[in-house]
Amino acid sequence: MAGAPTDRIPLHTILLPVIGVAAWLAIGKAGLGPVALLLAVVLLGSVLAAVHHAEVVALRVGEPFGTLVLAVAVTVIEAGLIISLMLGGDPNPGLMRDSVHAAVMLVLHGLAGACIVVASWRHRNAEFRVEGANSFLAVLIPMATLVLIAPNHVVSVPGPYLSPVQLGFVSVVCLALYAAFLFIQTNWHREFFLPVGGVAGHGHARPSARIALACFGLMCMALLSVVMLAKALAPALQEGVQAVGAPIAIVGVIVAAIVLMPESAAAIRAAAQNRLQSSINLALGSAVACIGLTVPLVAAVSFWIGQPLQLGITAGQTVLLALSFAVAIITYGTGRTNLLCGIVHLVLAASYIFSVFAP
Repeated sequence: MAGAPTDRIPLHTILLPVIGVAAWLAIGKAGLGPVALLLAVVLLGSVLAAVHHAEVVALRVGEPFGTLVLAVAVTVIEAGLIISLMLGGDPNPGLMRDSVHAAVMLVLHGLAGACIVVASWRHRNAEFRVEGANSFLAVLIPMATLVLIAPNHVVSVPGPYLSPVQLGFVSVVCLALYAAFLFIQTNWHREFFLPVGGVAGHGHARPSARIALACFGLMCMALLSVVMLAKALAPALQEGVQAVGAPIAIVGVIVAAIVLMPESAAAIRAAAQNRLQSSINLALGSAVACIGLTVPLVAAVSFWIGQPLQLGITAGQTVLLALSFAVAIITYGTGRTNLLCGIVHLVLAASYIFSVFAP
């Protein structure tokens, strides 16, 4: 992982996350204006800091654990953000659905497409392990179907809701699938998720345990800073969206994109270094973790506070999701990809964004 020094921690990667958390505590929510611009700058700095610390941790623990650390950390904090909005804001039964759907589509096409384009542009034909990519899809497709599509077709309660028993069952299934996937990824078939040709050193020595542990803590703080600043900037985003006449639903997409920025930066950097397998581990891994962890956590909170969850997506979104998985199966079915595949994924990402503006 070029670019991540392993013998020291740059000062700015320590200060920026601390400043971000302190700014959120001091300012809270910000409307349009200079304060929002300042918070946005600190947010971008926190993203870069999170990527740096994640790369150092990844060098210490190796693949696929390195990419797994960032994916799980971001997902847990994203779930925390959704739960905090559920507990402190106006009732929004579709909040989890919109967040999960946006994260899956942005990761499956926006991030994956960008990584494929970058890798193909710099290295023409990028390679990855079919077994690993298919393992991600084998878990992601049923989880997304159970959470986003099946609620529209149940008969126990009117869709797009699930009964408490059904929601509990879906939550357990998602958690079980994710646990099984983690066992496969980190133990049983770890080789499926290693770079083609083995693990490369990328020109850096393995960092010490002390440096790696410090970077792990700083990475968590940086991720917390990103999420908290994204929450603080939400009013400014809403004001900006309303000012240009865009649908309010786009705010959820923007917030999801902000939360995914650390993973996106790390994945695109890996793709530029011809490590497409690491990019896939980050991109698809975050989508799997998003459903596997977020749904059970948010469902538990919904049971606790008695707030129902609206889960099913619209018919048009269902068609686009089905098309997305069909294209993903084709893309990841050969172990090699090219510029055309990346462009197709980016077009589907643009189609999803367009459907938010014009449902």
